[in-house]
Amino acid sequence: MRLPQRLGQLSWKQVATGWLPCACAGIGRDVHCFRSTAAGLQDVAGCCRGRGLRRVAAPPLLIPSARGSGDRGTISVRECAWYGGGTDAGGASGRGLERDDRSTDCGLDQGGRGHFVGGNAALIGQKLGSNGNLSVLLCGPVGPKLQELLDDRIIVPPESLQEMDEFHLILEYQTGQNWGEIEAPHANRFIFSHDVSNGEMKMLETLISSLEEFKPELVVLSGLHMMEGRGKKARDKRLEEVSLLISQIPSEITVHLELASMTDTAYMNTIVEQQVLTLVNSIGLNEQELLFISRAGSGPHSSQQYWSGTPDVAMVSDIIFWLLKEYGRTDSTRDSDLTRIHFHTLSYHMIAIIDGYWNNQVASVAAGARIAGSQACGTGAIDPTKVVLKFPMQFVLSNIDKSLKTKKMTLSPTDPVGMWHRENITFFITPVLVCIDPIRTVGLGDSISAEGLLYSERQ
Repeated sequence: MRLPQRLGQLSWKQVATGWLPCACAGIGRDVHCFRSTAAGLQDVAGCCRGRGLRRVAAPPLLIPSARGSGDRGTISVRECAWYGGGTDAGGASGRGLERDDRSTDCGLDQGGRGHFVGGNAALIGQKLGSNGNLSVLLCGPVGPKLQELLDDRIIVPPESLQEMDEFHLILEYQTGQNWGEIEAPHANRFIFSHDVSNGEMKMLETLISSLEEFKPELVVLSGLHMMEGRGKKARDKRLEEVSLLISQIPSEITVHLELASMTDTAYMNTIVEQQVLTLVNSIGLNEQELLFISRAGSGPHSSQQYWSGTPDVAMVSDIIFWLLKEYGRTDSTRDSDLTRIHFHTLSYHMIAIIDGYWNNQVASVAAGARIAGSQACGTGAIDPTKVVLKFPMQFVLSNIDKSLKTKKMTLSPTDPVGMWHRENITFFITPVLVCIDPIRTVGLGDSISAEGLLYSERQ
């Protein structure tokens, strides 16, 4: 079957996804850290100190009561903001809430509300399931409302059904909107989540046990970030179990891991030590997650605290090259399956592959960029009047490699996908037509990764 606009061939017929959801995001470099007490939500000073953050004053924020009685209280929430100030980065991050009593209504009786599918793998599964030629198995806690919202083509095993839904409270804001002294540099979201099932990755066993009968060609995993808030002993034990389960997936099945925001460098190092990255074929991540992995592993540009504006192409390519050289199958004798990284940021996307393992990556990176512009604007196709180009058409390819640091690449409207080689790794890059007034930003990265996988072919 030919894909729309001649981007390439469909590569997957059956997809299995292990669902673990996203958490919350901040405005710019400003990160909000909370915990639950009997009196309500309070800021976590320890979290701020642990990340080199500072607290600044912020106005009260209305949070729904956990009692489910209709009672609403205004809880004074303080903000944890990056040292150095400024909000030009505009990046999203993920955090969860700890609370003993769970809110089932999440304030959804308030005006302007709406129900949507949530969770990285669920959103990826929903996107893949919208293609009529694919069957998708979704393994994760699925309550009545989520089941109602899911595409009819998505299969949910009986073990994944539960009586109650897990709700995330998502606050979306537009470019220029203010919260106290903070002004959003571009549209983004702030998400409160509390998800016990996914925080323990309870459904991974269900996913693995379903593979023999479902016989997927692609498995998409996510949710390692949801375990970050657990105690170290329990978290490390479960991570060891997760690694063992992933290693049981047959080698002929392609495995993609979608990463999300984390702040604990010790936890990220544990993920690396457990060789989770080497157990999968492909990884999807954004600029914050990429920089965090480099900082945790003392990789290139690890002294960089945060991105200022558009992430530098040369720095991004240096970190991705290091990731594949350090943890990928750059040598056939290496005990690793990692051969592809799909990086996405607001104004451009980049895919890097180890040569000899993947086909059709020009179409893959183009497809991801196309869906970013159309989905954010809520249009079926790119509307030129609703998007803007924010990516420089000329850029340096590396800050480290001697042969590349003096070379500049120029993109043009007639040749929008750039490609270059560094040893046995090939890079693909394309700009994104950024939606001027996005309707919804939640799940955009998941759709980008899903679309890129649709147009990919593993050799």
